[in-house]
Amino acid sequence: MSAPHPLSFPLHPAALALSALLLLPATFDSVAQPPSGDRAQHLNGRATVIDGDTLEIAGERVRLEGIDAPEADQTCAESSSRPWACGRAATAYLRGLIEGRRVACEAAGRDTYGRVLGWCTADGRDLNAEMVRSGHAWAFVQYSTRYEALEAAARKAKAGIWNGDAEPPWVFRRRHWAAAEPNAPQGCAIKGNVTANGRIYHMPWSPWYRKVRIEPAKGERWFCSEAEAAGAGFRPAMGD
Repeated sequence: MSAPHPLSFPLHPAALALSALLLLPATFDSVAQPPSGDRAQHLNGRATVIDGDTLEIAGERVRLEGIDAPEADQTCAESSSRPWACGRAATAYLRGLIEGRRVACEAAGRDTYGRVLGWCTADGRDLNAEMVRSGHAWAFVQYSTRYEALEAAARKAKAGIWNGDAEPPWVFRRRHWAAAEPNAPQGCAIKGNVTANGRIYHMPWSPWYRKVRIEPAKGERWFCSEAEAAGAGFRPAMGD
């Protein structure tokens, strides 16, 4: 996942109250590593949307570099204070951008969990940029300043997440991690679930997290990091 982001805009009141959480260990943060092999440097073909900033293409999971979209189960507030499902909206918007189109991604490296960090286009259209321009994602300047100007324009236009209060996803993730940690063994809050569809892990902000019950007899277990879960043969749930 993602590291704390330098904030240059007003935060949701809940985010201000939780600012101390930004000092928590980044057990789910991404760190770029050099891409390995030509196949990882350029990916082309039909893609599947995982969430508002993640694709799967040619068997690789690709995290759109330089942006951070709301988590799948995250809600935001409009200027009228009515909540809306901004996480689902971001996922749907990205799906609309790639539907019926060929996607090409250039790798900027890999994160610590093996995901490709990519600059992606659909029929030549910059997907990373469009998610920020439309107000469906933040410019993630901790890793790239490429989309700062687009974020400023979206904020001025009150597009999407900027039409009211929106908790940045990195704060949302840290808040959910902090809430789950006290109830997890040794603070290892990631749930490894064994299902008919394979071995899947759920982060504390996953829509299914509360429904999952760990049964060690089935080979299920708790993990302290995504890298640990991946190393044990578990894959992330859709939307995590």
